[in-house]
Amino acid sequence: MEQDPATDPVSELETHLAAFQREFPEIDPQVEAIVAALFRLHRRMDVAYGRQLTALGISNAEWEVLRTLVVAGRPYRLGPGELARSLGLTAAAVTHRVDRMVTDGLVTRSRDENNRVRVIIELTDAGREMWDLVVREAARFEAGLLQDLGSGERAALADGLRRMLERVEETQPDAAGRTEG
Repeated sequence: MEQDPATDPVSELETHLAAFQREFPEIDPQVEAIVAALFRLHRRMDVAYGRQLTALGISNAEWEVLRTLVVAGRPYRLGPGELARSLGLTAAAVTHRVDRMVTDGLVTRSRDENNRVRVIIELTDAGREMWDLVVREAARFEAGLLQDLGSGERAALADGLRRMLERVEETQPDAAGRTEG
């Protein structure tokens, strides 16, 4: 069955590349092909992850909090300020996210026993179970994306993308932050 060129991502990419070659012949077509494919892949993966999260009953914002707590390591707890800095958010935005997550039983909010002024956000067992579920679903999706690549191709792709990331972080040190919008 043939895809409609208007909805076929490969045709869409080829149309984009042809237009760039026509309008900007001095731009390396391989570079444009890689960057355009990465951009489109990122957008489509973002949508797919969003659908998975919605199906599991969690928002992307909540997922980011779970991920940040797990990445922090045992005992999976951070103060609101630490969480805000890690997420690139304001304290108010973190408070809003955490309020919903406390209601859903994914995290707890308590006072630090050693410093009663300090608040601690901690992952619950239910939050850890949600984390595990989301990671396993994402891993299946990602394995499917890479199923056509052999081990050597995956290693080369991972290495190339890592080097691109290092380059953008060197040349655009503020690029890790969130954009306004």
